[in-house]
Amino acid sequence: MSNRQQIVGSAAIVSALERGETLQRIVLRRETDDTQLVALVRCARTAGIPVHRVGPRHFQRLRQTDGACDALALVGSPPDTSASSVLAGEGATWHLIGVAYPGNAGMALRTAEVSGSAGAFVAADFDHAQRRAALRAAMRADRFMPVFFGEANGVLDEAARSGRRLIAVEDVGDRAPWDVDLRGRVHLIVGGEADGIPKATLARCEAVVRVPMAGFLPSYNLQGAVAAVASERLRQLETVSK
Repeated sequence: MSNRQQIVGSAAIVSALERGETLQRIVLRRETDDTQLVALVRCARTAGIPVHRVGPRHFQRLRQTDGACDALALVGSPPDTSASSVLAGEGATWHLIGVAYPGNAGMALRTAEVSGSAGAFVAADFDHAQRRAALRAAMRADRFMPVFFGEANGVLDEAARSGRRLIAVEDVGDRAPWDVDLRGRVHLIVGGEADGIPKATLARCEAVVRVPMAGFLPSYNLQGAVAAVASERLRQLETVSK
């Protein structure tokens, strides 16, 4: 399971703060200022947890559950945590290797965040401006999920040492996403638009999955492949929880 869960409601959030639970950030619906929320903001600031106020529409989009509430807290490591902490933690991590276009990388990062990823790694030849463009295309997913840019091999080594299962998503794969266990501490790897995942990296993976295709174009867009596998992982987690 991902450790990026929500706590809903001011009373539940205050209780979590009193227990010393690790909260990444707190989001309040703008124009709500009752006594409970005043106490909540005071507790959060004492604990050094950032508090954000957003409009009703934005707040509604952030919520994962139904029911009336005016406060949400995101549980988990903050976006500025270290790569080692993310890889040693729970949940899924994603790794984009050799991606050529910042827009494609950004859409894949957004999908990873939406699916509850614990963090994402981008090994691409991006300069500072291209990294910023990727994060803009990701709808600033890095506000909620740690995103790291850098070379690939060191991350793969550390992911393996931490006990993560390396799983590649590539069109040379011989198994469908639903035929592979995608739960738990997996490190999911996707390759660039032209060259895909390097053969040496594929050889290190426990499994190589292929998203089924039936058209004439040679492959899905990067974000499409990430979405298909991320959705299947969530389906597997949901099936187990029932």
